[in-house]
Amino acid sequence: MDIFLSINNREKVIQIPVLPPEFTIQSPSQNESYQTISTKEITLIGTMGLKTLSFSSIFPAQKVIYSKNCSMFGWEFVKEIEMMRDRRIPFRLIISETPINMPVTIESFEYGQKAGKKDINYSIEFKEFRFIQVKKNDFNSEKA
Repeated sequence: MDIFLSINNREKVIQIPVLPPEFTIQSPSQNESYQTISTKEITLIGTMGLKTLSFSSIFPAQKVIYSKNCSMFGWEFVKEIEMMRDRRIPFRLIISETPINMPVTIESFEYGQKAGKKDINYSIEFKEFRFIQVKKNDFNSEKA
């Protein structure tokens, strides 16, 4: 399995160097519950909400055998991700060997070091991004 983050149709691609032991996906629904006059609760089934995906791992400070990406180390990964975020465009998150290939935003990116360690520990949370499609109306400008 590999995890990739890219922006702008692969203009910039980052491969996550150390795979997380697990990742979690939340897939909410926009259901609404109401109390009826007879004090019974009913639920109206709504549309699907935006999915979120999160994981935690490390950015190694030096070359290690278990790293899938040795093009950068430690703080360089943080700098690249923050620069990509600063562009304010959606990322594409791809996790190979899974059906996950979706546009996302980074909702939370927490990172730091533990005492005596040079590796960067981080946690990241993504939120599904939906592109807005505006329909063009062809108005007839002829006067009646």
